[in-house]
Order: sequence, then structure tokens, then C-alpha cells
Amino acid sequence: MNEEKTWKSYEAQLDILKSRGMLVGNDAKALDYLERIGYYRLSGYWYSFRKHEITQHGNNRLAYIRHDEFEADSYFEDAVNLYVFDKKLRLMALDALERIELSVRVDVAHLLGEKDVYAHENPAVFYSDFSTVVRRKSGKTAHQMWLENYAKNLDRSKKLPFVQHYLGKYRKLPIWVSTEIWDFGMLSQLFSGMNRADQDVIAKKYGAANGAAFGKWLRALNFIRNVSAHHSLLWNSNILERASPLKEDAQLSKLRTERAFLYFCIMQKLLLVICPNSSWGKRFSLLMDEFPDVRCNTISLADFDLAEDWKTWDIWA
Repeated sequence: MNEEKTWKSYEAQLDILKSRGMLVGNDAKALDYLERIGYYRLSGYWYSFRKHEITQHGNNRLAYIRHDEFEADSYFEDAVNLYVFDKKLRLMALDALERIELSVRVDVAHLLGEKDVYAHENPAVFYSDFSTVVRRKSGKTAHQMWLENYAKNLDRSKKLPFVQHYLGKYRKLPIWVSTEIWDFGMLSQLFSGMNRADQDVIAKKYGAANGAAFGKWLRALNFIRNVSAHHSLLWNSNILERASPLKEDAQLSKLRTERAFLYFCIMQKLLLVICPNSSWGKRFSLLMDEFPDVRCNTISLADFDLAEDWKTWDIWA
């Protein structure tokens, strides 16, 4: 077992980085960043600066090893600049995802509300796997678990004037009102439980191949949203909730589903439907041009999976 981690002063943290080959142009500024942002959060941005090697075990399995020491030309300031770039990227994502979430909420509520004013509480409105199949672990259906989450959000929202009004007058929230207390994850989960034909109606509006594909888009975008909202590293992160390869799109089919650029392309694709006059795409393009000039040669926008000719693609042009 390794020894437990010990507390280190900011000065000691900086000395550790220097001892491992990190170059620091201004100690006072570096200490200020360590105090304001924190060693651990910044470590995600200098992780790619660390030396690495690939070793082969006797069973022919490859192992990727990161060392504590840094590659040549690894500058503390460059790691901070990557952090600032990533912060701007996360804000870009949240800007797009707010509009996407609101638009899809309206679509779901309008379509299901025609079937039942309180459709979100009615199991008969949904696909049987979502509303009738009991999960072994929980002993509940997916819809029942969704309703438990909804009840928690409703309880937290009871002091809001619109919630008080509807509960006082109608005892329940109509689906088009209930969406105001959903989060992106709840929207994604409820969409996944909709009947396939209903999913396809909404998917067609946004240019997805079908409802199942659009459901995966929503789950992946919810993952991006959570990363962004919690200020975590995004630009070269591994996306755990992934869309299926977009085989129907010759340009987007080139992109890796585990990298973030594909999901910014999906955001742009959706925004072209929701608000075609938005400047979001232009602002994203300008941000890509601001990618910091990192001196360590292990860092580039290839880790974001940005294609060389992306600006000529239909959705960006």
C-alpha cells in the first residue's frame, strides 16, 4: 500500500512541480493560480505534459504509463492557458445546451400533453419497457424511479409561485408546466421511455436518424452538460455517454464518439433548427482560433478531435 497523501503548502506544491521538470516563468503568479484554482484541478491540464510510455506485458497486452516527470517545454503558464480555454469551451456548451434543453422540453410536453394533460405521470403513455418492466436492483420500473426523482424536484420547488398556483388550483402540474422543474437528465430519461413512434416525430425535426439515435444524443449532451456545470475538464476528456456514429452524415461520421468535438457538432446541428440566426457557431469558430500556443509538443486540438477541414463542413460553413 502507498503512504497516505500529506498536506502541502502552495510553495511546496510549486516546488514539487519544478522538481519534476515544470517550467515556471513567474512564481508569484503561479502561486496565485494554485491558491485560486487549486493544484488538483489544474493537474488535469498539465496531465498531458507528463512523460509517458507504452509497455508490453508477457500476455501481449499493452499498458500506457504516465510518469510524474514532465516533457520538455512544459510551462505552468501553458497549463493555465489551457484551463482558461477549457472554461470558455464549457460556457459555450452551456449556452447551447440551455436552448436545446428548453426546445426539446417543449416538443416532449406538447406531443405527450395532447395524449394526457398529466402524461408524465401516466404509465400508459410510455413504452412498456419503461413503464411496466420491473428492474431487479430497485424493484421498480424506470418510470417509477423517474417519478421519484420528479417528486423530489417538486418538493424542492413548492415555494415557487407558479408551482403553488397549480398545486393549489389543480393539485398536479400539467406536463407543460412540470417541465420547468425537470433537469436535463430527467428530460433525457423521459424521452428514452417514450413510444418509438413519438420519439421518431421529435428526432425527425432535428435531423436525427431515428428516435433511438436522438435519445443517445440527449444522453451524451447531458454528460457534456454535467461536465460543464461542475467545472470539470472538457476539451480532451473521454466522453462516457456516447452517441452512435453518425453514419448518415459523411462529414460527422469521421469523428470519434469518445471525443467532445462530435458533440459540439451535434449542438450546432440542433441550433440550426432551433435558432438558425444564432451567432453561436461563429463564436465557437473564434474560440477554436484562440487555442493557446502550447510549447510542449504533446498538446494539440487533435486531442479534441477537431478535423482539419471542419470549417468547410455544411453545419459550420
